[in-house]
Amino acid sequence: MRVLGIVGSLRADSHNRRLLRAAAEQLPPDTELVVFEGLKAVEPFDETDEHELGGGMPGADALIAAIRDADAILFVTPEYNGSIPGVLKNAVDWASRPTPATSALANKPVAVIGASTGSFGAVWAQAELRKALGLAGARVLDQEVAVPTAHQAFADDGRLTRGGTRRRLREILAELVAEAA
Repeated sequence: MRVLGIVGSLRADSHNRRLLRAAAEQLPPDTELVVFEGLKAVEPFDETDEHELGGGMPGADALIAAIRDADAILFVTPEYNGSIPGVLKNAVDWASRPTPATSALANKPVAVIGASTGSFGAVWAQAELRKALGLAGARVLDQEVAVPTAHQAFADDGRLTRGGTRRRLREILAELVAEAA
């Protein structure tokens, strides 16, 4: 089973990248996490650049290929101004084309988790991302893992210190893998 991890933060050591690493430790047996590292290279969506069957730009094509190669996707989003980062929304726009029925996201099981330094743990961003993914044709789990006060949630070595959050990660990842099976 192959789960693609897509992090909406571009910083190498962001709280959300740490959350993805924590999620990798909670994956069910025989499940591989592949991290998509090319989010920054996904070109701004412009329909005039798009090929008839979707894609058409190198960064977007790499994203679409990674999504198609995965059995399921785990999105990890920070919250910027009460919503998802622009680079992540742009990626969803590319992956949703040319139609939700034929896109790379069509019928793909996805889960959304997130962390923020605020007290809500990126719940607004998670809701916005779940909505956009659903409209793009994905099968979105109606669950979330919110990590509030993320600056206090990880040890110096990057490990998640909250046992309850590790348990929730394990649960949502088991459900995601079951959906993909």
